[in-house]
Formats: sequence, C-alpha cells, structure tokens
Amino acid sequence: MGRRTVGIVMNGVTGRMGRNQHLERSILALRRQGGLDLGDGEVLWPEPVLVGRNPDRLAALAAETGLERWTTDLDAALADPRNEVYFDAQVTAARVPAMRAAIAAGKHVYCEKPTAETLPDALELAQAARAAGVAHGVVQDKLFLPGLRKLARVLRSGLLGRLLSVRAEFGYWVFEGDLQPSQRPSWNYRKEDGGGIVLDMLPHWRYVLDHLFGEVRAVSCTTVTHVPERWDEAGGRYDATAEDACFAAFRLDGDVVATINSSWVTRVYRDDLVVFQVDGTHGSAVAGLRDCRVQHRAVTPRPVWNPDVPSPIDFRAGWAEVPDNAVVANGFLAQWTAFLRHAFRGDAFPHDLRDGAKGVQLAELALLSDRERRWVDVPELPA
Repeated sequence: MGRRTVGIVMNGVTGRMGRNQHLERSILALRRQGGLDLGDGEVLWPEPVLVGRNPDRLAALAAETGLERWTTDLDAALADPRNEVYFDAQVTAARVPAMRAAIAAGKHVYCEKPTAETLPDALELAQAARAAGVAHGVVQDKLFLPGLRKLARVLRSGLLGRLLSVRAEFGYWVFEGDLQPSQRPSWNYRKEDGGGIVLDMLPHWRYVLDHLFGEVRAVSCTTVTHVPERWDEAGGRYDATAEDACFAAFRLDGDVVATINSSWVTRVYRDDLVVFQVDGTHGSAVAGLRDCRVQHRAVTPRPVWNPDVPSPIDFRAGWAEVPDNAVVANGFLAQWTAFLRHAFRGDAFPHDLRDGAKGVQLAELALLSDRERRWVDVPELPA
C-alpha cells in the first residue's frame, strides 16, 4: 500500500481532554494501527504538529509521545504546506481567530465544541469553511458512546413505538478546590473567561436530541450558580461568576418533550454520570455511557400506588440488557476516522460546523430563556 503523510496541526492538546482523547487515543492510536486505510491501496499516516502557548509543556508532551514537531507559532504551522488539517481544542474564547486563520490558509478544520462563544461567530466559521471548499467538522462525541449507539439501534428498530419523552440526568460533584483539587479548569466557572455549564453542555444536548430523537424547536431553561467561590490551580480563591447547574426542558419534532438536568454540584446516585430514559408507546429504554436496557410494554409491570407496604415489584429486574454485538472503538477515534475519511476520501460527514453552530444557538437561547423566564422558540439556521 502507498502511504500518504498528512500533517495535523493540533492546537491545545496539552490539556487533559485534548491530550487523552484526541492525541493519545485518536491520532496516536491511528499511528499504532499502521495508519488509516483510505481504500484503493492508500494509507493515511497522520503526522501531528503540537501547537500551544507554553513551550515547556509542548516539549515535554512531544518527548513523552515520541513526536518531533511542536511550535508556539501557529501562523508558521499553518503556512507549512505539509500540514493539511487543523484541529482546535483550545479554550472557547481562543477558538474563533485560530479557526479563521486555518480556513484562510486552506486547511481542513476540525474542532471541539462549542465552535464559538456566539452564534454569529459560529455561523461565520461555517460559512467561511464552506466558501473555502475545505472539509470541516465539530466533535460530537456523545453520539459515539457505546450506550448511545445501542440506544440508536433500539430507536431504529421501532421497539419503543412512537416516542413520548426523553429525560436525562448529567453531572457530578466538581470539588471547589480547597478541600480537594478541582477536576475541571478554573476558567469553567468564570463567565468572563467563557465558562458556564450552559455553553459547555447545551451544545452536547443539541446534537444528541437532534440526531437521536428529533429537532429541537423550543427551550425553557433555569440556571443557578450554587457554589459562589472556588479555588484555582494555584490555590487562589476566586469568585465563581458562571452558572454551575442548568435545568432545561425542550420541545422536539413529533411532540416529543425532553428534560435534561446538568450539574457540576450534584453527587451521583444513578448508574452513570449521564443517564437517558426514553419512553415510547410500545416500550422504554435507559442508556448510560456504555450500557442500554429496554422494557417492552408486554413485560411492563402493573404497579399500584400504596405507600403503606413495601413494593412487591423489583422494578429493575424487568429490563433487558441490549447486547454489544460488536466491538465499539473509542468514540473520539471513531469520529476522527470518519472526519479524515470525509476530508481525504469524500465520505459523508454530518457533524459539520453548521451542525456545531446549532449547539451555540441553543446555548444562547437557553440563557435568553433563563433571563426572561419564558419558553423560547428555536428557529432554523440560515442555509
């Protein structure tokens, strides 16, 4: 087979998510398996170029991973014709100018969500990429989780009948930083730095709802800042100015109603960090990160409300587990593979920057709903 080496500028992968999921478990995983087979006798060999602001961290990461190319000069990396793909995992506030530059340089662009802090910026990126004729995509990793892939299979089968409602609980306790170090970066809790759970999580819920259950048509949202002070990476106290929890309801196509609670200040008493329950006329399904269970109407128990005696029904026992039936790759690797095949083989790829802009739109409208205490319609984006 012939080998085609493709430089991939990876900006912001010294952080936890960028390093673990995108560099280690995606691009380096492709290299460990010998590259990506594009068909017709050609294998794509990804050659990462690490980009960031801190030369010491970049040099250390390059040494640990056995990579040779790193730089703090993004313009130089984009000017190099060997580099054909740009990936962005920076903080959201830094993403738009870097993506603009990459598109202007004619690079295929792939980025973490949210694609921008505002809808106009998100739409501008999508339109610029389309006008430049470059491949473009946004990470929509939740769709590639084993649990949600099983749920998607259940939905395609028609087992649930007509969908009625979706209910989801997401979150965990993020330590404030005084008693124990926080598991998330401090900027997440400062509105002035682009933080807040709405902009972080509503883009996720938009693509999950749109792709699995029906297009989002309206939103009602309440946000709260439960913990008003936190401690940063250096141990310094700071005011938490961004919301750390949001409680949202959505109306979807087909009269489906969805409710999703998202919180960084809740302790987990459920099967997983995120759990979706989907109810339909013929059955229900419950999915987490890896597992999915179903209950058909033929085997649904018939409970009777009686708080004076213990329930005779073991409600969990009546659910059947959806089998794996296939080995599921890491979700980030699966989407990287799909994006690279889109860019270099022309395969279809639905997770483009316009799809990413829908997530930014929903976050903006959810915050508007919170400010004005009302339902807000979600209009179609311009083509």
